[in-house]
Amino acid sequence: MKAKGTVFKYGSNVDTDVIIPARYLNTSDPKELAKHCMEDIDAEFVNKVKDGDIIVADKNFGSGSSREHAPIAIKASGISCVVASTFARIFYRNAINIGLPILECEEAVKAIEAGNELEVDFSKGLIKNLTKNEEYQAEPFPEFIQEIIAADGLIEYIKKNKN
Repeated sequence: MKAKGTVFKYGSNVDTDVIIPARYLNTSDPKELAKHCMEDIDAEFVNKVKDGDIIVADKNFGSGSSREHAPIAIKASGISCVVASTFARIFYRNAINIGLPILECEEAVKAIEAGNELEVDFSKGLIKNLTKNEEYQAEPFPEFIQEIIAADGLIEYIKKNKN
């Protein structure tokens, strides 16, 4: 599994209320949530994001509430993956559950800038910065997590493997 896209870069402690503001939580429709993704931290995000783009952020990405709306909004906006120094544990689990690939790599976060073009190989944990001609190594997901992401989330994975 691979992703390729342009970087949107954010700092530390981007919480779930910034990812999808609570005033929009009256729906769980992914398309509706995507319309408001990141709007309180980056009002132009929804107008600029393209399918395949990548979010890069510093420490503690996705802190705050345990609701799955935040990774759903990110994925539905077209983001192909999130790279961060660290993730809030509940966000990490929710992202895997809905099939949003995420990688932790502090070296990459320090070097990557907004607008850089990245290519990510999830099976190897390899992040290539095509703009700077640099590579960074993240810990790849174990095979079973790669299978959950490839199935588009835990529910679809379970449906496929029922027997």
